[in-house]
Amino acid sequence: MSYGLGQQYFDERDYRGAIRALLPVVEETPEDVGTRLLLARAYFHSASLKPAEEHLLVILDRDPTEAYAHLLMARTLERLSRGDEAIKHRRIAAALTGDDSLLASQSYSTTKN
Repeated sequence: MSYGLGQQYFDERDYRGAIRALLPVVEETPEDVGTRLLLARAYFHSASLKPAEEHLLVILDRDPTEAYAHLLMARTLERLSRGDEAIKHRRIAAALTGDDSLLASQSYSTTKN
């Protein structure tokens, strides 16, 4: 399996296929933030929120200035009905990017992917 195949599956919205392709890559290169972030995104879009959160925690531990990881963490926590925890990550993402629109929480009463 490869990152390229995982990216292809992700682009085709085959998130479970992306997960299958990316897991061995992350196991071989656990320090690669980009691959792990794509894996976390695939978990998020497949509604596997706990694994998404776990990978995002690793990413943010390694690279606390990864703005997109903070935003995705906020969205993941919101989908887990943990909005109070999500606020911190939205604030960090907004501060890192200078984009105050990231402060607005999203409602997940309907499916958004």
